[in-house]
Amino acid sequence: MAKKKNKVVNYIVECYDELKNKTSWPTWQELQNSAIVVSIASLIIALAVFLMDISFENLLKLFYNLV
Repeated sequence: MAKKKNKVVNYIVECYDELKNKTSWPTWQELQNSAIVVSIASLIIALAVFLMDISFENLLKLFYNLV
């Protein structure tokens, strides 16, 4: 049991060391730029889905009026 506990503690210590010393974190400016790109892409996708929804709604209304 002690061996297993030692492995878990060692794993946590190694993870912390990797996150602290070996990971490259983005700068604040890079985070802001990424957030803007994601926001704009989300708006474009939402607009495309909205337009498709309106189009299909109108097509189905036309179809049901014919039937």
